Amino acid sequence: MTKKLLLVLPLMLTGCSYYNSLYNRFVDNMNTDTLQYQCDEKPLTVHLNNARQEVNFIYDNKNLVLKQGMSASGTRYSDGIYVFWSKGNDATVYYQDRVVLNNCQLQTAQR
Repeated sequence: MTKKLLLVLPLMLTGCSYYNSLYNRFVDNMNTDTLQYQCDEKPLTVHLNNARQEVNFIYDNKNLVLKQGMSASGTRYSDGIYVFWSKGNDATVYYQDRVVLNNCQLQTAQR
């Protein structure tokens, strides 16, 4: 009996881990807003997760995940290389302190 329990227990725990992962993704999706911006260069879709204090978006074929940092005005997210800075309905994206997406205007926000 003990040997059977030792064989079955890891499978049961794997199942719990799988459902916990699904639950966490579900909660993340509920806490994520999708922001649509129109920038001078092109449109930009930003996923804002307030619970994790991060944004993610695709730029230059890279999925960027930026953490919220200090800002004197507005909200600033960075990974040390890229910066997404927003204030009100305006946003700017920087790459190594150089503006790469400018004059981004919020079009819609969806939950």
